[in-house]
Order: sequence, then structure tokens, then C-alpha cells
Amino acid sequence: MEGSERNGFEDLQIWKDGIDLTVKTYSVLNSCKDYGFKDQIQRAAVSIPSNISEGYERHTNKELINFLYIAKGSCGEYRTQLKIAYLLHYINHSHFVNLNQFAKTLSSKIYSFIKFVENKKVESKR
Repeated sequence: MEGSERNGFEDLQIWKDGIDLTVKTYSVLNSCKDYGFKDQIQRAAVSIPSNISEGYERHTNKELINFLYIAKGSCGEYRTQLKIAYLLHYINHSHFVNLNQFAKTLSSKIYSFIKFVENKKVESKR
């Protein structure tokens, strides 16, 4: 589990996973011509690691937890938009299944980290 001996948000696995999800999303939707939709789902993906890092940099557990919940919410928004992308045939079944599972797992990891921070009441070295 991620603990207080970390140096920065770049060490958090949830942040790394959020970056990975974002890059995969950009790659999969590279040829999508529905620019409004593409922008929206990419923004949802970018929001996940962005909120993790912003919360971490706020230097209080209360704010960190708040931003982690926002990142978790962005995972839900992302999964909704991913389903729409699949139904509109912007992505194939394999990409949908893989990205959806990745986002579900990431959401679960974010929630686990929220519980860790709430239970430990440990201030990170930030």
C-alpha cells in the first residue's frame, strides 16, 4: 500500500495508472473525427491523474481525500463516455473491455487509497 514515506505524487501507483489510462485513451481515439466527444472523454481521462496530483500537492489529508473522490468520480464519467464510444462504434469491443476494466480497477485502487489515508491519518512528506 502507498504510505507516508513517498517522495511525491509521481510515486503513487494510482497516479501512474491514471497517466497510463490517459495515454491509452488518446491512442485509441486518435482517428475519431467526433472532436467534441473525443475532447470530452480525453478531459475525463486527464482529470483522473490531475486531481490525484493536485490533491497530493495541497498538503492536507482532508484536501487529498477530496481530490481523490473527484478523481474517482472522473473514473465513472470516463466509463460512461467509454460505453457511449463503444455504442457509437468509435472504439472496438476489445478496446472497450480493456479500458473499461482498467478504469474500474483504477477506481477501486483510488478508493482503497482514500480509505488508507482516512484510517492512517498520516501526513505524507509532500
